[in-house]
Amino acid sequence: MWKLLQIELFKIFKRPRTYISFAAIACLVLIIQFGLKVDGQLYIEFMLRDLSASFDITGNILNGYLVCFIILQLLLVHVPLLITLIAADLISGEANMGTLRLLLTKPVSRTEVVLTKFLAATIYTLLLLIFMAVLALFVSMALFGTDDMLNLKSGYIVQLKSNDILWRYVCAFCFAALSMLTVAALGFFLSIFAENSIGPIVTTMSIIVVFTILSTLDIPIFNSMKPFLFTTHMIGWKGFFDVKVNPDNEAIVGSIQNLGKVMQAAGVLVLHIIGLLVASVIVFKKKDILS
Repeated sequence: MWKLLQIELFKIFKRPRTYISFAAIACLVLIIQFGLKVDGQLYIEFMLRDLSASFDITGNILNGYLVCFIILQLLLVHVPLLITLIAADLISGEANMGTLRLLLTKPVSRTEVVLTKFLAATIYTLLLLIFMAVLALFVSMALFGTDDMLNLKSGYIVQLKSNDILWRYVCAFCFAALSMLTVAALGFFLSIFAENSIGPIVTTMSIIVVFTILSTLDIPIFNSMKPFLFTTHMIGWKGFFDVKVNPDNEAIVGSIQNLGKVMQAAGVLVLHIIGLLVASVIVFKKKDILS
């Protein structure tokens, strides 16, 4: 299985389009960082316009921690497309090139083929997120420095101490990995049914768009289905940046306001990944390979 994994990783990273994802992430992150470096103060003033009249806010507000948070909010919505470009091509791409039947003549089971290909997609997804983390967090810290982080919520503001932030980003990126692996599992599952990669890619993104709309619509008829949609839980990483407060309304270092809700969201994503992967194995084992 290790040899098969090496072959799958080689096939993924020999394609020029694989590096388009890394280039796109780099360009988008650097553009956002450049824009905030040039006009970031205006952005901060606009963001804090309602609070400046009541509070004396000083310090390095636009620091690397806040910049990374802004980048994650902007980019994690679009990263699924980059994940889908690879995951939705792993089976359908082989079928399109006519190499799928040849692959199955090797002394490996169909289950091993599915698990190995999904593991390769997982490695690609994790590498992309690690690359994004380095650019979004550590480069931002180098460019903007560090300080306490202000997290503006709908009805209040959270101030996170600088020594209480880094571990939250580690958890946030781990949670983001679950979100992106759910997308990868969906695209991978759909690729089993197609003879080319265009169909699974478009279908995966269409499902994400529809589910996202249903997740955000505040209409009673859709509320009952929201807990079962993986898109509802993909933004759960933000929960790591909401803290509990003591009776004096001071943030409790190391706390998470709704840890149970965050863990529940992570559990739903894990169930989606496992369910889609099991379904992929079952469907692929019964699939007639005609190309």
